[in-house]
Amino acid sequence: MAQLGAVVAVAASFFCASLFSAVHKIEEGHIGVYYRGGALLTSTSGPGFHLMLPFITSYKSVQTTLQTDEVKNVPCGTSGGVMIYFDRIEVVNFLVPHAVYDIVKNYTADYDKALIFNKIHHELNQFCSVHTLQEVYIELFALDNDLSQKSSL
Repeated sequence: MAQLGAVVAVAASFFCASLFSAVHKIEEGHIGVYYRGGALLTSTSGPGFHLMLPFITSYKSVQTTLQTDEVKNVPCGTSGGVMIYFDRIEVVNFLVPHAVYDIVKNYTADYDKALIFNKIHHELNQFCSVHTLQEVYIELFALDNDLSQKSSL
């Protein structure tokens, strides 16, 4: 009789663990994308509580509302050979909900690393490599005005 109780307890705990891992919550402003056996599924889900196959299916939550990504300490080599560092570049973006599947399929759920961080580094390096220090600081970005105003305060 004790063995039957142990079997029932193990079965009940397995059932509870399965149910607990099957229920998940997608926050407002996010879209859930699902992976089954490592493969991205075409189905997505909006905010709320959802069920999935436990231990087989996993999910990632992808933000679709306005977000600000901050790229810090970006190096920039000018055509004259001078190295400039931009302390901080902020990129404000949002993801259209119906494009989530395609973006995740092509760039993973961490799409902002490929599409924003790496792209900022690449484009800024391309930009700086064809401009002189004078053009970058004074003519194109007018950073000398900002620096002189801040230093006079």
